[in-house]
Amino acid sequence: MQALSHDPAPHPRLGTIETIVVDSRTLSCDGGLGALGHPRVFLRIGRHQTFCPYCSRLFVLNPDAPAGDAH
Repeated sequence: MQALSHDPAPHPRLGTIETIVVDSRTLSCDGGLGALGHPRVFLRIGRHQTFCPYCSRLFVLNPDAPAGDAH
């Protein structure tokens, strides 16, 4: 009989996080799936990035983005 290895720590399979590089600090997200997406939300990037509270997309500000949208 073969001994079973017992590893009590869970090893979840994590998906990838969709990362979108943007040139503006203000943006909107609707999930990107048309009618299968989510309600449109408007987001603002404070420092370098923000994420959508519905679909967890990560929006990263392009380091070369113009500074005119910093108000």
